[in-house]
Amino acid sequence: MNKAELAQKLWDLHSKKGVEVSKKHAEEVVDFVFDSIADCLKKGDEVSIAGFGSFVVKNRKARTARNPKTGATVNVPAMKVPKFKAGKGLKDAVK
Repeated sequence: MNKAELAQKLWDLHSKKGVEVSKKHAEEVVDFVFDSIADCLKKGDEVSIAGFGSFVVKNRKARTARNPKTGATVNVPAMKVPKFKAGKGLKDAVK
């Protein structure tokens, strides 16, 4: 499922309940949620959604790697990377 399909599901849900919501508004809501999560992670904050999981930023150390094509050694700098840890509700739903 991609972002557009998620917005379609949101629109379908509201349409079935008789709530007047445009597809454009449903897309804006989905964009807002993802943008808010990204903004929090940029600041270094954690985003926890009960029953779903947590998004956190981890620091990855600098390291050396090998280019698989040439075999040359490459230095990879330290960087921050986003991580997701699934919550109990999500883990149970997938089982």
